Amino acid sequence: MNAVPRSLPISGLNDMSNESRMIATPWSRVLRGIGLGQYPVDYDPTLAGHIRDAFDRLAAKVAPSDGYTLFCRAMADFTLKVAEPGRDRAWLEPAVGPLLEAVRAVPNPYYRAMAGSILMDAFAKLELDLSLLVNAAVDFPAEVLGMLDEIAPDQIKDENQGRHGAYERANACSTVFLALGQLGLRDRLVTAERNHVIEALDLLDGFPVPYFCGRVGGMLLSVIALLGYTEHIFDGDRDYMQEVLEFLTRADEIGNWPAFHNDIPLPWKKAYPLLTMLNAVAMCGRAEYLKRPIDALAEARNLLGRIPWNTRVHMAQYYVIALHNLGRLADQLPDLDAFLQDVAAVLDIVDPGENYAPRGNAYPYIIETMMMTGRMDLVPDAALERMADSFPDLDSNHHNRANRAFPFSYALNVLGEIGAAELIFAPRDRYEGRSAIAWVVDNLSEGAREEGDRVSMIDNCLLGYALRMRGAAAGETELFEGFVFPFAR
Repeated sequence: MNAVPRSLPISGLNDMSNESRMIATPWSRVLRGIGLGQYPVDYDPTLAGHIRDAFDRLAAKVAPSDGYTLFCRAMADFTLKVAEPGRDRAWLEPAVGPLLEAVRAVPNPYYRAMAGSILMDAFAKLELDLSLLVNAAVDFPAEVLGMLDEIAPDQIKDENQGRHGAYERANACSTVFLALGQLGLRDRLVTAERNHVIEALDLLDGFPVPYFCGRVGGMLLSVIALLGYTEHIFDGDRDYMQEVLEFLTRADEIGNWPAFHNDIPLPWKKAYPLLTMLNAVAMCGRAEYLKRPIDALAEARNLLGRIPWNTRVHMAQYYVIALHNLGRLADQLPDLDAFLQDVAAVLDIVDPGENYAPRGNAYPYIIETMMMTGRMDLVPDAALERMADSFPDLDSNHHNRANRAFPFSYALNVLGEIGAAELIFAPRDRYEGRSAIAWVVDNLSEGAREEGDRVSMIDNCLLGYALRMRGAAAGETELFEGFVFPFAR
């Protein structure tokens, strides 16, 4: 019997909300801040205290110039106050102005746009009055939309510097467009003066690496489909879906592969963008693109079959969700149970402390896949404990230390989803009586300078957890509730 308390938000794929089907994987939520607050639960004052304490600890550790962490701290506190049952609302309206200023104080335009989008998305999910953001004194959605113009290409300073192109701006378009849609302001994206949707789609032209184009393109196309603007994808002068899919088929010819600190098989680098695009095909409802320009499902099977299981598990979640959304799960994975058992078996052969990726984030992907498919019985307590205690092992070298926030945030996200967050927030022997999160934050470099943008992943997870506590009975926003996956009709 499992001793770690668990409280699962769903019992299988058919319980998933439209938002979770579209933004299923942790990458979009944790790294890009899109789709935070999935799997709502009731307010828990103990967990609320943990979130506030963690943000206080982060704020004391990061550099004073880290406006993004400071915004997330303020946004989490605001969200928890709104969610707390019985609290009066007299404080709310005066608190909005300082919150908007916290967004404006984020120095990096990409993260500023992400912060503004998170705020708008949260206002929609908390069912707050739009007049708090759009009134005679302020038009905050217009401000955030304007932030997109400030994001320049190739600004990411990492091992792929110079290979990203318009990656950040295209990502920000997905986040900003979705947030405006959540507020019921989709019409602002296409006006007589400016077509922001076409401008965003045109950004997909300038990617030097197919991997980055497919990964960002999948979410951008999905958001545009959700907003009801698929005519701009397919029915104008260009077919953007076709262009991206064709670009992916040229990956070998182009030969410009993304770099990673640790060994990643070449088929993995080709499968990842393809699977994200399969979900975009599912959102758009155009089955012909499963065969144009190639048989995409056959190619996905072929690529996954060439990746060792200990790395393939990262793609299992993408694959299962894309097939489910396409209505092709039964014919492509006729023995889903056997597939999931193979995925879960990797828990016994991977050491999550070996490196920050792909080993460090393997467990979270496996666990979330089991949660979504209703097979958490395949995840023993020992695996949860092993993951929670793995973070000191990442002191093995500079890259693992500097990127520790990456697997930690994934673990925090999934443990929250399965109701086992105490493994992160409660004191543990492994951390000499401290909690995992206290140990990880305390061991950030001075001013978190070595970790850089990676700290934002912890910010997003904590803020997402706060937004989840808006109530277990919270429904989907009107935008998501009104969407019907075309292949499910």
